[in-house]
Amino acid sequence: MTIKTAWITGATSGFGAAAVERFVAGGWQVIASGRRAERLQALVDRHGAERVHAVAFDMRDEAAMRAAHAALPAAFANIDLLVNNAGLALGTAPAQQADLAQWKQMIDVNVTALVTLTHLLLPQLVERRGAIVNISSISGSYAYRGGNVYGGTKAFVTQFSQNLRTDLHGTGVRVTSIEPGMAQTEFTVVRTGGDQAASDKLYAGAQPITGNDIAETIWWVANLPAHLDICRLEVMPVSQSAAGLQVHRD
Repeated sequence: MTIKTAWITGATSGFGAAAVERFVAGGWQVIASGRRAERLQALVDRHGAERVHAVAFDMRDEAAMRAAHAALPAAFANIDLLVNNAGLALGTAPAQQADLAQWKQMIDVNVTALVTLTHLLLPQLVERRGAIVNISSISGSYAYRGGNVYGGTKAFVTQFSQNLRTDLHGTGVRVTSIEPGMAQTEFTVVRTGGDQAASDKLYAGAQPITGNDIAETIWWVANLPAHLDICRLEVMPVSQSAAGLQVHRD
């Protein structure tokens, strides 16, 4: 049986770490990339170097990204699936009070790095009739106070996914945008600069999405018959819905 290979970005926590576990459990090989080398090494130690190949670099460092790709061992060189999971939200302030440096960092990671890696792997994905799963967010569809640039970057990911699929028409490459709602990972802790209490308050009693939930969703999408494409998939906990518009009154 041919073993398939997935490259999963942002593999050191949250959706990415859970996806590594799910794909390895399902018999795939995984290239796990992220910034935190010690967490990547833990994945290798747990599953073995024949199943997980770790590449530690900052997604904003294009040279490091290209070097990691060029140095892939032969056993991991044939990539069948790209999971563009790496991304972040920074800050909760309204636009007029936001930190411009945080805006630029979100654009660099959520947009520029994502398109750079996608462009790098596209020739091979076309050759292998592979698949791309982009992790977007409901924030790209539903505006909320403080979402400003984060929501904008995720709207880009959603639209980029649809345009990619249009351009790849006839190649056999499948492209999916998965758009999660409220999910309890390290996301809010990072967004608030390490405020665990804020994270706990946000998710309390809400039964939010878990990393494993999205990992199972990615697994399902990736293993559908080759003639099926899930174009967009919006996923929310039952406790969450899109509701309400702001009205300012004098």
